[in-house]
Amino acid sequence: MSSVSTKMRIFHRYLGFFLAGIMATYSISGIILIFRETEFLKSDVHKVVTVKPGLQGQELGKELHIKGFKPDTTIGDVVSFKQGTYNVKTGVADYTVSEQPAIVNKMTKLHKATTNDPLFYLNIFFGLSLLFFVISSFWMFLPQTSIFKKAMLFTLAGAVLTLVLLLL
Repeated sequence: MSSVSTKMRIFHRYLGFFLAGIMATYSISGIILIFRETEFLKSDVHKVVTVKPGLQGQELGKELHIKGFKPDTTIGDVVSFKQGTYNVKTGVADYTVSEQPAIVNKMTKLHKATTNDPLFYLNIFFGLSLLFFVISSFWMFLPQTSIFKKAMLFTLAGAVLTLVLLLL
């Protein structure tokens, strides 16, 4: 085996062990994210918060972080909406929302990190590491072996399946 192949195998092995915990976290949180529009793992949380008084319509929904916010009725200073009420004069909002447990929220935050979030560096490192895994896996077996040829067929099948699913 060439020294490049040997080094690739060593880097692949130890980087894989180093990233095992991160990969498990991304895997679990990625699966959970699929169900983010459902009530899976969510429980109702009652909140009473004070926000800026005088908010109207979508401003209020944005401030309370409620997707699909829609005010129902206004009686005096109190605006009613599906999840609760808001006092326009005092800014007090009393409402109930469905939330995932804190640890699940932190795990799924990994997938949503932007350049404004310190997790952004972890995401870049993890993405580059996964790309290295893809490339280094081709140095695991010698090109003339049957296992390498089968691996190339599986690689092609995986790429075709991905393209088909992306184009659907």
